[in-house]
Amino acid sequence: MKENVGTVDMVLRVIVGAVLLAFAVAEPVANWWGWIGLIPLATGAFRRCPAYALLGTDTCGTKKQKQA
Repeated sequence: MKENVGTVDMVLRVIVGAVLLAFAVAEPVANWWGWIGLIPLATGAFRRCPAYALLGTDTCGTKKQKQA
């Protein structure tokens, strides 16, 4: 599977995921929705976003070369 998450995008996903998980761990009952932070954390760690694949988006910055 090809990576489709760029460096800046990856860093932002990991930070947002970690912050959301911190909220969930700090107060598990009141902030159960913080566990959704696993999604951006995982997509940042694996540098692969299924939503980007469906939309044909790529933030890696590598240009696709057309074959003649």
